[in-house]
Amino acid sequence: MGLFGNAHTVDPVSAQQDYARLLGHGEQVHAAYLLIRDTMLFTDRRLVLVDKQGITGKKVEYHSIPYRSITHFAVETAGHFDLDAELKIWLSGSPTPIQKTFTKGVDIYEVQAILTQFVAR
Repeated sequence: MGLFGNAHTVDPVSAQQDYARLLGHGEQVHAAYLLIRDTMLFTDRRLVLVDKQGITGKKVEYHSIPYRSITHFAVETAGHFDLDAELKIWLSGSPTPIQKTFTKGVDIYEVQAILTQFVAR
C-alpha cells in the first residue's frame, strides 16, 4: 500500500473531531498528517491510515494498525535534490513496507519520535 503525496501537519484536536467516529472510547489522537487526499493518525492505541479512493474520493478505506504489529520502520531524510522525506513501516507478515512521503515542511524526526513512542512500549 504505497500511498504517495506530500504531507503536512494537522492539528490533533481537529483530527480528533473529524475522525471521532473511527475512534474507540477514550482513544486520543496525538498527531495527524494530511497527504493530498489521505490522512495518517497517530493515536494512543494505533496508527490509522485513511485512504481515499477513486476520482471523487467518496470511497474511503480505513486501515487500523496496532502498534504491536509494526516490526520496524525507517526514515529517509530529504536531500539537496530530493526535497521530500520518506517514512517506511513494515508490518508483521508483510514483506512490503507502507510508504509515506512528507514535504520539507514536516519534521521527519518528529514523526519518527512519535512512532518510536508508541512502537517501543
